[in-house]
Amino acid sequence: MRTTVTIDADVERLLKKAMREHDLSFKQLLNDSLRQTLAGAKPAARSAYQPITFSMGPALVDLTKATALAAELEDQELVKRMRRRRKVAP
Repeated sequence: MRTTVTIDADVERLLKKAMREHDLSFKQLLNDSLRQTLAGAKPAARSAYQPITFSMGPALVDLTKATALAAELEDQELVKRMRRRRKVAP
């Protein structure tokens, strides 16, 4: 069957990418994709997300009490905010 369809730009990019990766013609890729989807085939399982990581080297400060330091800094910030509110209030 011959028909005309309008394909969104993002779908076109995906099709072209898949054509290159699988070395398939547009017609073959489109037919295979539609056949799998309409037959209820589940898409291939994706591998687990792997974030990009970088080595930042050894810590430049002692982090053994990092949580305590963070709590202390948070307390200091709360005290500053409370003092500012008192100065503004009549």
